[in-house]
Amino acid sequence: MRSMLFVPGDRPERFAKAEASGADAVIFDLEDAVAAANRPRARVEISNYLKMSDRHVPLWVRINPIETPDALPDLAAVAFARPDGIVLPKARNGDDVRRLDHWLEILETAHGFDVGVIRVIPLITESASAVLNIASFAPAPARVLGMTWGAEDLAADLGSLGNKDAAGEYEPPYVVASTMCLYAAAAAGVWAIETVDTETKDMAAVERRARASRRAGYVAKLAIHPAQVAAIHAA
Repeated sequence: MRSMLFVPGDRPERFAKAEASGADAVIFDLEDAVAAANRPRARVEISNYLKMSDRHVPLWVRINPIETPDALPDLAAVAFARPDGIVLPKARNGDDVRRLDHWLEILETAHGFDVGVIRVIPLITESASAVLNIASFAPAPARVLGMTWGAEDLAADLGSLGNKDAAGEYEPPYVVASTMCLYAAAAAGVWAIETVDTETKDMAAVERRARASRRAGYVAKLAIHPAQVAAIHAA
């Protein structure tokens, strides 16, 4: 997977378009893109689509953070439809990943799936404490396919007014977070997956930054808009 495209979980009219976008995988989002009041409906929409899709590409689901009351309902609602993987946001340390692994093992067994068939990608730098706990993410459970990072929530946690300079490049605290993600993924023997680029107009800039990420060691990238996919694949 070179590209993984997010789509809001409460926008079912976009699901098929996302699957046909050319992205190598789709992530149905139950977290940031969905208001809390809409999550019960979004869970149903995602589960229904997972059951009927021919799975032309892997279909993943981003649940809510493991310590929130939405996390387990998210998992319980979609696990029976066997998503290809779960994206775990705001992982605080390796224990959060191991807790998710345990929950998935129970749900896979209950639904008659092979244990480990649902893969996991955690976001491992979305808080200052997570960055300081980075060593706890390796080794990782066998179902962990890769690790990725996030700059938007990290900026909020740091109290930053922004995370990029005037040229659109990440400032030093976020370069550190990205670097730590590379180290953690390499130590765990899993893919390093680059975070989203918030640029949706200047695809030359998206490709340039994606090429720099590839040189650094990232092998895939998250996307928030179908227009970004071609630039990511070119990189």
